Amino acid sequence: MADRSFLDWPFFEDRHRRLQEDLDAWATENLASVDHSNTDEACKTLVAMLGRAGFLTHSGVEPTSSFPLDVRSLCLIRETLARHDGLADFAFAMQGLGTGAISLFGSVSQKADWLPLTRNGKAISAFALTEPQSGSDVANSTMTATADGAHFVLNGEKTWISNGGIADVYTVFARTGEEPGARGLSAFIVPANTPGLEVVERLETIAPHPLATLRFSDCRIPASSLIGRRGAGFKIAMSVLDVFRSTVAAAALGFARRALDEALLRVTTRQIREKPLYNLQMVQGHIADMALDIDAAALLVYRAAWTKDSGAPRVSREAAMAKLFATEQAQIVIDKAVQLHGGDGVRSGVTVEKLYREIRALRIYEGATDVQKVVIARQTLNAFEGE
Repeated sequence: MADRSFLDWPFFEDRHRRLQEDLDAWATENLASVDHSNTDEACKTLVAMLGRAGFLTHSGVEPTSSFPLDVRSLCLIRETLARHDGLADFAFAMQGLGTGAISLFGSVSQKADWLPLTRNGKAISAFALTEPQSGSDVANSTMTATADGAHFVLNGEKTWISNGGIADVYTVFARTGEEPGARGLSAFIVPANTPGLEVVERLETIAPHPLATLRFSDCRIPASSLIGRRGAGFKIAMSVLDVFRSTVAAAALGFARRALDEALLRVTTRQIREKPLYNLQMVQGHIADMALDIDAAALLVYRAAWTKDSGAPRVSREAAMAKLFATEQAQIVIDKAVQLHGGDGVRSGVTVEKLYREIRALRIYEGATDVQKVVIARQTLNAFEGE
């Protein structure tokens, strides 16, 4: 059984502990029965299940509420789901990320139109930021949104879009040209059935998730689709990532906890020379390293979440540290678990083999590890120079 002692840390309130307990019980009872043979259908099923169970209410704000997203709840949900099922974590995470701009910056009518649907699992959302020539370099985006009377006309491509091809609504970032670079971007709500929006390629990865390249060809949307003000798209995107980057770290933490559980099961049941595998000191060293990495990652994850929930306007440094450390160390923890399983660790379909494929992408998306180092360095230097 996964360690739960971290729930006693002062980062959490009783409502967080109840949430984790309820979700863990629900996941144990429901997720093992989901058929993963068709990734698209599995994702749709998981979104609907999470919606019916009420857990998607945490993915977005109440349409009339002024309260922000609770990042500790988001992190606890992602950690718990990732420990049970990587695709369930993905399904939940994309509901939050896809409508994050609406939750944080949307108008009352925009929230009323979409959040009841996504929070109940009746509509699937997606976050369309990355372009073929601009991944982490958002300021280099070239997709355009040209004002035309009471409409905007979108032209360009987006790629590596999670939920691409199955989403009902996309949050799309495009250049409206108020200023060069980052300050010339705006954010828009684009329903999937909008004429001119086309899914041109589905992307296959080592851990199956719905991913696609989208093309916008004279895609005409009403001016009311603009989120916030023109030219604020970069700020909106970074604010959304500021919230959800910590949750990527939490998902990595969930994968790592599951890997440790699988490793503990292996070393306590596997015999070598008529003694349990854990009797070997080197094995004990691996277990100690895994436990240490997990606790250190958890401290960084929930420090970032607690700091944001406590009212910090930005947690770029804290979230970057959590995302970098948790994803990198989870890769190491999972690799150790594979090693402790011996040949069984690389057998297709074995839990630690699936974890090995799941974790790799987390070190890249929502800001690759090297990008997080740049963020941390800049924040640290700025703080030093400001003293």
